Amino acid sequence: MAEPLVEAIDLTKAYGLNVVVDHINFSIDEGEVFGFLGPNGAGKTTTILMFLGLTEPTSGEARIGGYVTNTHPMQVKRMTGYLPENVGFYDDMTSVENLLYITRLNGMPDMEARQKIDEVLHIVGLDHVADVPVATFSKGMKQRLGIADVLVKDPRLVILDEPTTGIDPAGVKQILDLITTMAKDRGITVLLCSHLLHHVQKISDRVGIIFRGKMIAQGTIDELGKQIADGTQHVDLEEIYMRSFSEGLV
Repeated sequence: MAEPLVEAIDLTKAYGLNVVVDHINFSIDEGEVFGFLGPNGAGKTTTILMFLGLTEPTSGEARIGGYVTNTHPMQVKRMTGYLPENVGFYDDMTSVENLLYITRLNGMPDMEARQKIDEVLHIVGLDHVADVPVATFSKGMKQRLGIADVLVKDPRLVILDEPTTGIDPAGVKQILDLITTMAKDRGITVLLCSHLLHHVQKISDRVGIIFRGKMIAQGTIDELGKQIADGTQHVDLEEIYMRSFSEGLV
């Protein structure tokens, strides 16, 4: 049986007495979409930063492709694409110019890069505005350009942090369709972090729910539903759902 591409093993992050991520464990197989669901402040972004090697775990390990992320950051970066919640581009530059800048930073020859840029802009549906300044883009268009940015280096894993927040319904559908395409058509593994239950459940193969730093449940949507209905889950799963309802998120 193949080893999982992504592993969190008793992963913990504390700032003094404040435990932000508390001994969480999960794994993601190659080609899987894993929805990492939880309200704002639950510990999702801190977990991402540990996977990217941008912050040291207090204890435990984060692994990608068998590499411990904080001890082998370069190997991890070569196989991982990351889209933050607020993606940043140079507004006075076009889509092509922004992506060409990124490919040059990654040492990709311009001739190869231009061909790849044309390909990924077509995939995300921005080829018709390839030479338009990014300043004119909506947030949804910038998020799609962000997905093009992560695709241009052919990653094995893409980590997306709240990719649908603040986007209109049509834009949300485009983003979710793109995530599905990445996984199903291109075989890319996706770690989708969100507080929006209805977005996560539409496209995820499995879901992990983090609440107050603890992984309180994980499995397929059907499995989680049965845990709640049967009362077999000792933690109060309904608390996270009720909070989502009260915030108007589901």
